[in-house]
Amino acid sequence: MKKPNTFTCKLDLNLKDQLLKDLKEFGFSFTKPNYTIFKANKKNVVVVLYESGSLVVQGKEKDEFIEFYLEPNILKSFKFSHPHAHVSMVSRIGVDEAGKGDFFGPLCIAGVHADEDSIKKLIQANIRDSKKISDKEILKLAGIISKLCDHEIIRLFPEKYNELYLKFKNLNSLLAWGHVTVIDNLHKKTNCKNVIIDQFANKSVVENLVKRKKLDIDLEQRTKAEEDPVVAAASILARASFVKGIDELSKKYEIKLPKGASRTVIDFGKKFVAKYGPDYLEKVAKIHFKTKDNILNDD
Repeated sequence: MKKPNTFTCKLDLNLKDQLLKDLKEFGFSFTKPNYTIFKANKKNVVVVLYESGSLVVQGKEKDEFIEFYLEPNILKSFKFSHPHAHVSMVSRIGVDEAGKGDFFGPLCIAGVHADEDSIKKLIQANIRDSKKISDKEILKLAGIISKLCDHEIIRLFPEKYNELYLKFKNLNSLLAWGHVTVIDNLHKKTNCKNVIIDQFANKSVVENLVKRKKLDIDLEQRTKAEEDPVVAAASILARASFVKGIDELSKKYEIKLPKGASRTVIDFGKKFVAKYGPDYLEKVAKIHFKTKDNILNDD
C-alpha cells in the first residue's frame, strides 16, 4: 500500500530531548520556526516537532527514517511501517453505507463477515476505504470481497427509499433500520457477535434498535471505522451496489444521472424535470433533499 507523503503523529514531549540529541548525532541542522520546538533538516528528511506535541516527518527518505529509527527508538510502535500488524484478526461483522449524500440513485447498506483467514486475504487484496478508490476499481474489489466473505446488501432505490423516509421521518432512523437489518441477517447466518459500524449518529440511535430486536451482539460504533479492513470491505460492497444502481437508473431513463448533490446536480435535475416532469423525480432521487426545491424553483 502506498504510504502518504507526510507522516504525522503525537509525541510524548518527555521524549523531545532524546529525539533532539539523536538528530544532532545524525547530522541534522536545526531552526526554530514559530510554534515549533525545532525543525531539523538533513538531505531528503525534514523533522518538525511542534509545541503541541505534533511530530511531522517529510522527505524522500522519510520511510527509512521512520522504520529504522523513529519507530523502534522513539515511538515504540510500528503502525507506519507495518500497519496491518496491528489489525485485529478476531472474527467480526463490518457494516457501512453508500449513497447517503447523493441526490440521485439508491441508498446502499452492506455488511461483511470475515474470520481470521478472510481478514488476512482482505489485507492482501489491499481492501481499504471506498472513498479512496475509483469506481472502476471498486467494482473489481467488490467481486473479490463477494467471493471471500459472507455478506448482506440492502439497496433502496429512490421509490422505496422515499416511501421509507416518510415512514421513519428521519434519515438516521432509516439508516439505523438498514444497519440493524444487515447485522441481524449476518448474525443469523454466521453466529458472529462482534460487530463494527461506522458511527453516523448518536450511538443510542442504533443501540436502542439493537435492544428492541433483542440482538445478542457486541456492537462497536466508531468514527473512521473504514480504517478497519472488514468495515472497508463493507464500504466497498455498498459503493459498488450504489454505482451499479445509479447506472441501472441511468439506462432506464436514457440519461446519465450524476453523483453527489452539487450545483451540477441541480442543473442536471432541471433538465431531467424538463424531459420527464416533476413527478418522475421521486423515481430517481431522494426527494427530501433541499436539492429538490432548488431544482423545482425557478432561479
